[in-house]
Amino acid sequence: MSGRARVGLGQDAHRLVAGRELVLGGVRVPYALGLDGHSDADVLAHAIIDALLGAMGDADIGTHFPPGDPAYKDASSLDLLARVGTLIRGRGYVVGNIDATVLADEPRLAPHSAEMRRRLAQALAIEPHQINVKAKTMEGMGFVGRREGLAALAVALLEPYGEDGP
Repeated sequence: MSGRARVGLGQDAHRLVAGRELVLGGVRVPYALGLDGHSDADVLAHAIIDALLGAMGDADIGTHFPPGDPAYKDASSLDLLARVGTLIRGRGYVVGNIDATVLADEPRLAPHSAEMRRRLAQALAIEPHQINVKAKTMEGMGFVGRREGLAALAVALLEPYGEDGP
């Protein structure tokens, strides 16, 4: 990769279903429904992974962690995020910052955002202040408003580091 800063955009969405825990940003959020997916279906972590991979110009989460691969069945998305962090550093980059938004009419996510930031930062070996997590409602519109699923968007900045490391 070149020695310039790089930006990536990520997005993910999963259906809400009964019988699964709701995991967002690595945090178990109390709610009657969880997200359906091959891994833990953490839409926030998945959107961040896609933003980071996009900044590297390296395909997407499904390419790196195929949804049909038994190795990733019920996998922790924070573990996948940590692997992407290792890949980033191996290519001579560090995470500058991440800005992410979860689209959810319910449950209320603001009480959990600080812990989400902490866990996401820990997985990437960065500081929590480098990650912003917001929640927005869809005002009752679309699949999120009908409580059929949740979605997340993320933007990530990667910055090169010198020969002495990050």
